Amino acid sequence: MTPLIRRATRFLTAHVDAPLLGAILLLMALGLIVIFSGSNQGLTRVTTQAISMLVALGVMYAFANIPPHYLMRVAVPLYVLGVLLLVSVALFGDVVHGARRWLHVGVTRIQPSELMKIAVPLMLAWYFDHYEATLRAKNYFIAAVLLVVPVALIARQPDLGTALLVFAAGGYVLFLAGLSWRIIIALVVAGLAAIPFGWPLLHDYQRQRILTLFDPTQDPLGSGYHIIQSTIAVGSGGILGKGWLQGTQTRLDFIPERTTDFIFAVYSEEFGLLGNLLLLFLFLLVIARGAMITASAPTLFTRLFGGAITLTFFTYAFVNMGMVSGILPVVGVPLPLISYGGTSLVTICLGLGILMSIQTHKKLVQS
Repeated sequence: MTPLIRRATRFLTAHVDAPLLGAILLLMALGLIVIFSGSNQGLTRVTTQAISMLVALGVMYAFANIPPHYLMRVAVPLYVLGVLLLVSVALFGDVVHGARRWLHVGVTRIQPSELMKIAVPLMLAWYFDHYEATLRAKNYFIAAVLLVVPVALIARQPDLGTALLVFAAGGYVLFLAGLSWRIIIALVVAGLAAIPFGWPLLHDYQRQRILTLFDPTQDPLGSGYHIIQSTIAVGSGGILGKGWLQGTQTRLDFIPERTTDFIFAVYSEEFGLLGNLLLLFLFLLVIARGAMITASAPTLFTRLFGGAITLTFFTYAFVNMGMVSGILPVVGVPLPLISYGGTSLVTICLGLGILMSIQTHKKLVQS
């Protein structure tokens, strides 16, 4: 290897975390394998997803090279822009399948709620870092308001899955910033007590999803169909699985949304328990590496933001596998780095790129 090539290689990999990148690439490879199977061996979706992965990796690399203190500078304007876009969606957004989530901007459409998955924890991490020396109870209250406003706007669209992820991302920052356990327990108790009052405010399909969780057989061909078919697929995989491209639930089109929200059912049927253990191991690698990066981060901002990104990734995986397995309601959360879809993939890789930036720029911060 010539000195020029060595210098180029060092330059290109200077802000890339190898363990994290390795786990990401393995998960993406699994995703392409399962999408090929779930799309009835069609190459169109596989090709589209491969292109989305290249774009997502490019975004991840770009953000890995941005020092964290530059991100702090855009926290407030990005949050304000995101809230303004959410308000614009509520006023002027397109209605698709009964939900108003999209906004026309020039020649394209955007979904501002995706932006808030990053903007909300970024804003809260900046806020707590800004007031680190004088944190009081009022600061946690203000932070809670900053969190609730976008979550309420997203839930109103309605988009329960994204609202859940944004709330979780912001909630993790509050927790990591030192929110008292007494307050957390009080909020949980208050939330449980408010269920009878909040139940009538839910949309009919949201109430039906919760009821279906407890008894999917009450409407086996309607609201319970997704859960029944996905749990059959997960269970029928057994220990070794039926083999790649051999899943009967997949081949006979019983599994709905086979390449997106319910791709885990396809994977479980074909690769079984051992395949699921491999998948869980790769997810744990990403989460463990994120936790290590967070623990060694040099500033409060990077610790809070890194922790929120890592725990949000965990939430993606836990909620998706939970709903496919029938232990959580169906809320439309993709399986990270596996499910088909460019928007969520880019958002996830953007966050993972920021984790790499926190890791590789920490020496510059400490010096």
